[in-house]
Order: sequence, then structure tokens, then C-alpha cells
Amino acid sequence: MSLGYAEKLSYREDVGTVGMPEIFEPPELVQNKIEELAAMVQKSKHLVVFTGAGISTSSGIPDFRGPKGVWTLQRAGKGVPNASLPFHRAVPSLTHMALVELERGGFLKFVISQNVDSLHLRSGFPREKLAELHGNSFKEICPCCKTEYLRDFEIETIGLKDTPRRCSDKNCGARLKDTVLDWDDALPPEEMNSAKEHCRSADLVLCLGTSLQITPACNMPLMSIKNGGRVAIVNLQATPKDKKASLVIHGLVDKVIAGVMSKLSLRIPPYIRTDFVQLTLRHSVKKKCVRWTLRVTSIHGLRAPLPFLQSVKVSFPERPDMKSVVLKEQPFSLQRETSMNKPFFMLLTLNFSDGCSCLSSSIGWPVDFQKQKDSFVRDRALVLKELQSAAEHETCGGQQEVLEREILPRAETSIHGIVTNVVRYDIEAEKLAPPKDDLMNHSRSNPAKRHMEGTDCHSPLPKKLKYFLKDERLNC
Repeated sequence: MSLGYAEKLSYREDVGTVGMPEIFEPPELVQNKIEELAAMVQKSKHLVVFTGAGISTSSGIPDFRGPKGVWTLQRAGKGVPNASLPFHRAVPSLTHMALVELERGGFLKFVISQNVDSLHLRSGFPREKLAELHGNSFKEICPCCKTEYLRDFEIETIGLKDTPRRCSDKNCGARLKDTVLDWDDALPPEEMNSAKEHCRSADLVLCLGTSLQITPACNMPLMSIKNGGRVAIVNLQATPKDKKASLVIHGLVDKVIAGVMSKLSLRIPPYIRTDFVQLTLRHSVKKKCVRWTLRVTSIHGLRAPLPFLQSVKVSFPERPDMKSVVLKEQPFSLQRETSMNKPFFMLLTLNFSDGCSCLSSSIGWPVDFQKQKDSFVRDRALVLKELQSAAEHETCGGQQEVLEREILPRAETSIHGIVTNVVRYDIEAEKLAPPKDDLMNHSRSNPAKRHMEGTDCHSPLPKKLKYFLKDERLNC
């Protein structure tokens, strides 16, 4: 888990059994079990997947209770794991993307997640087929109208507290709350009820990367057994539920799932992330001069961070008399004064932060204060689909499209979708195996680099989530 999240949790002495040894079964045995699991998935009519921290370790996020997990090291007084990544820099693992394809193929009916890293939603998995039992570090909810807001930055608080933002519904306007549980918070009833219902209906519950220690969630997979279903567990450590499972595989989750996908002749789709940015140009006229201000901001409000942007270079290719500048601090803002009668072309080079496989993207902006432009709103879903299709067939990302433009007196605002990351996954099992001399440290040395080949991304958001492209109420 993210260390930032772990540090926000209130102190708790009893965090369950930690530091249990990891078990690596012989390759031949793992392969036989992969074939057995693939057959179980193939025959299932109602497959449910139950996930824990272990599916995100290959994304660079430490688990809690592994040999080098957050709680394990803290209990031993050894500080924190070295391989921790902020949640906003992590990308979905091979397993996350395989689950997307299994759902698209009709095999997977529902996912129950104990993770708060938002990687399931970031992968493009449908919100309506996902229960996030412990919340989501990137999601806020309105306590009045229950509208969910998925952000591109990590929410400041945990424990179902008020956040600095309000519901954008004009008839509501209530203060939003974070969705991540603290130790003593009750699991959300709607998520719990959906998860239980699907476990009862499941003929197969596949548990991936979870120690199955946290109650009451850990008991959900067993509900399927009471109705004639089966449970399969893939985890490097032994779990309290192993004896009740029909199949237990001690191996790397990514390797096992890659093998299952290969047996089912299913591809693992690339992860394509699309981020959003809002550009605003305001101006005032003074005699024959125009004083203007450019702002590059988040679609979630002026004070909301843009975690994927490191800097913005503003240049004027056709005007050597206008000096270029690099904006290095957020909020990105530039003020200039130019002639009213001289239009110019402004080129914005958005330099991406670490975690984006593409280095930058450019947006051209013709500026003519004497010429009137038109406002428009494009079909966001269609534009994002076109962006993703283009990125999937190119060797790198950086593609961008304007989604909407609003013209007001002395102001112009546009919102752009930009492909910032494309990750392609190699499902060859042997490439997912840990080095022979480092079996016990495989998941801590950024194994994402072994599983993925970044080229240069955010899938269209699930239908139940409201992701507002423009929200004046969020100017906190």
C-alpha cells in the first residue's frame, strides 16, 4: 500500500499476522495448477475475483504483511519499504488489465477489492461491477445525493472526513467526503451487499494477492462454498482459508494470471491513460494593448494539483519578439501585455512528471483578440475512444484533443484530453519469473519494469462515476 495512506491510518497495535514467509512452488507444479485454474475459469458461469494488496506490488506499491510489507517492517523497527510509489504514479499491473479482458470476454462477473489505490478503476474496469470495500484514495462522495467524484489526485484525508470540495449539483452543494476507511470505520453497506450477493451466486471465487486476514471481508469468498461453489487462492503466503479452497497456488499473481490468459487464448490489453487539463486565457483591453493571463489548471478546480505535469513551456514560434518562458510551479500562470492588432500563435509544451512513459505533449493555440470564436462541446466518450485507439496503434503517447471550448466576454477556456501513458504487457510466463538469486525480494525491486514495456493514458471512466470536465464549484 502507499506509505502516505498507511501514515494516515490511526494507530493500531493488532494488525494481524505479519512477516510470514513467501512460498514459491516448483515451476512444474505451478504450471499444472495454472492449467487447472484455467479450466475452472473456462467452465465457470459466475466468476468473482477477490483482490488484495498482492496484485499491486508489481505496480511498485508495497503490501502490508509480506516479508517487506509496511506493517512487517514497522513492527520490526526497520522503517518503511524502499520501493514505495505515490498512488498517482502507479499503473495497473498485468493482473489488473487481465481482469478487464476477462470481464469483456464474459468470464468475470464481479470484482471485490480491498485495495484503495484506484488501479481497478484506472484500468478501465466497470464501476458497476466493482465493490471497493475499503474505499478509494482518489474518490470523493456526496453524503446527500451519493454522487461519486473520481479525481486524478489523491484525496487529502481518510476516515470518511469532509474534504475541501463541494458537490457540483446546483440543487445540492453539500461538502464532499473521502471514501477511505480507517480501522474502526464500518464497511460501506452498498459495497458489502453487492459483494455478498455475488459471492453467494458465484460458482468460483478467485482470491488474488490477499492474506485473507481482515474480517469481515475475508469470509466473503467462503459464501460461495455454501451454495456449491468453489474457491481458488493465488498468494505467495499461506492464508487461513487455504484448507477450504479447491485450489491453492503459491506463486506470483502476474505469472499465474498470464498463464491462465494464455491458456484461454485471451490477450492482455495495453493500459492507456488519458489525463485532462484546462487552459484559460483572460484579457483586458487598455488603449491599443491587451493585458492577458494564461492559466493551466486542473479540471477539478484552480487549487487542485496536476500530478502528471512537471512544467509548462510557453513559446511563440512565429513571434521572435515574444520571449518563451518555462512555468515550473503550480498553479501554472503567465501574464503578458501585447498589441491588440497583432495576433500570435502560442505553443504550450506540457512536460510530464515521472510515471508517464511519454515525455511531453504540445498544444497549439492561435490567439486573435479581435476575432470571435465559437463555443462547443464534443462527445467526450467518442473523443477519448479515438485517442485511445490512436495511442494503441502508435509507438508512443502524447496524443491530445480538445473536448470543449467556452467563449465568454474577455475569456476563453478549453479542456483537453491528453494520452500520458501507454503500457503494453508481456504474458510470457518465463519473463515474469523472479531472478533465481532474489526470489525473496522480487516484489520490492520495482518488478513492474519486468512485467511491462512502457511506450507512451486513463481509460474512459465507468458510467456510474461522475467525472466533471468543468466544475466551477470545485474552485476551492
